[in-house]
Amino acid sequence: MKLSHHWVPLEEMSHHMPVAVMASEDANFMKHYGFDFKAIEYAAKRNREHPEKNKLGASTISQQTAKNVFLWPGRSWLRKGLETYFTLLIELVWSKERIMEVYLNSIETGDGIYGVEAVAREHFGCSAKDLSADQCALIAATLPSPRKFSSLHPSKYMKKRQRAIRRNMKFVEPFGQKK
Repeated sequence: MKLSHHWVPLEEMSHHMPVAVMASEDANFMKHYGFDFKAIEYAAKRNREHPEKNKLGASTISQQTAKNVFLWPGRSWLRKGLETYFTLLIELVWSKERIMEVYLNSIETGDGIYGVEAVAREHFGCSAKDLSADQCALIAATLPSPRKFSSLHPSKYMKKRQRAIRRNMKFVEPFGQKK
């Protein structure tokens, strides 16, 4: 089994990477305190009204970081309860920059590939610092299911998601700037 992981500080990543994941995963990351209640309400309503469709999630980057770092994969009420506890804890103790750094270093970005630096090396032959906005958007597009979707060999669907994320990136508030 292959395992590729290289930790890098946030400042050694392309400035496009946090923007791309916020545009894809959690547009309100800079504004909430771990939970996006509007997104939770929307997902609950949509899942109730359309049970035949795939379940829509509403986990924030903070929640995903808590799950990736402290918990196990899978779904259970116990894990969700512990995820809530750890999310509150990291939001109290860590800055948004630290949460993003840990998230971008702990996410699975391909089969046996973890973190932005590893996927940059494995799929693009460069460091995380040198990733373009388009490459960052493509990596972000894989995050719902990085073993199913590939940034190395993107399908038409992945390229469509990449374009949507690129469009949404201009609406995301980057670190240190308030609108």
